[in-house]
Amino acid sequence: MKWVKALQEITPYKPGRSIEDVIQHYGLKEVVKLASNENPYGCAPSVQEWINSASIHTEIYPDGFAASLRGKLAEKHGVDEGAILFGNGSDEIVTIISRALLGPDTNTVMAATTFPQYAHNAKIEGAEIREIPLTDNGQHDLDGFLQAIDEQTAVVWICNPNNPTGNLIPSDDLKSFLEKVPSDVLVVLDEAYFEYITDPGHVDSMTWLNQFSNISILRTFSKAYGLAAYRIGYAISDPTIITELNKVRNPFNNNSFALSVAEKAIEDEAFIEQCRALNHQQRERFKQYAQEKNIRLYDSETNFVLMEVPNDTDVASEKLLHDGLIVRSGNALGIPGFVRITIGSEEQNDKLFQAFDRLWMEG
Repeated sequence: MKWVKALQEITPYKPGRSIEDVIQHYGLKEVVKLASNENPYGCAPSVQEWINSASIHTEIYPDGFAASLRGKLAEKHGVDEGAILFGNGSDEIVTIISRALLGPDTNTVMAATTFPQYAHNAKIEGAEIREIPLTDNGQHDLDGFLQAIDEQTAVVWICNPNNPTGNLIPSDDLKSFLEKVPSDVLVVLDEAYFEYITDPGHVDSMTWLNQFSNISILRTFSKAYGLAAYRIGYAISDPTIITELNKVRNPFNNNSFALSVAEKAIEDEAFIEQCRALNHQQRERFKQYAQEKNIRLYDSETNFVLMEVPNDTDVASEKLLHDGLIVRSGNALGIPGFVRITIGSEEQNDKLFQAFDRLWMEG
């Protein structure tokens, strides 16, 4: 086979262990999955009720324009309907952007470490990847980003809050950075965890769309909305950017049922507010636990934390599996010595803290 040369340097995405797999392998009765940053509270009850009663004409193709959901999101964010691009999860939008803008004669700038799909897609397109190390506290080095940008830079990726560290870039710093980026460079603000932010000083980047015509804001229904199974993500940009990206997007890339579920979900903002409050409450528990145990914990504005473990990260993750807890090893994320833990419910976190006590006692 005449495979694309870039594939020789890439390995397929390796998903974490499933609940069913861990139950069977370790002989457990109950397993808590805290590895993929899913919403432990599920989706809104109003959405679940709608799902149970919904009917879809299975023989009809989806609305390729996603008109109904598009209209509601445009109203929600105060943007033109032509400013929205839908993807099969925001992952697909990363692929669309990469395919539209990256190639062997371009480079792309991103943090190290950050969401791995940026680099993955850039490699496939043959672009040069310029990774700027995070600061000691896990923040983006925006000055380093500016130094790395040149005439061949096509895309800059900013994951905010960042995955896997959870750090939120101060709004003043980010806005100052955007003011210095050349106008022909697309800056992607990947905000998958936007709904979990509680920092009172944070400014919604949607308010910057009129000032910066070269930004693309990514959001998703997979996290706070609890709809990861339906794969609905979206980007909001200047309509001229969306027009070009739509040339790359596959038609009917979102299925009818998923579009309808997402449309129902945005009607229940009270559920999002409840999840944000519950998550913040439990996130504070992690901070308090780390302080009491003198364990290093990255500052997070997401629904996950990156927490220190006493030994090799894979070993620690394996021990936690024996306790019925699935977490993400930092070795797989490029941050050894830490595990990424989804912030669960109060009961789930109680179990996690008890297992962490044993982990540190055993060393």
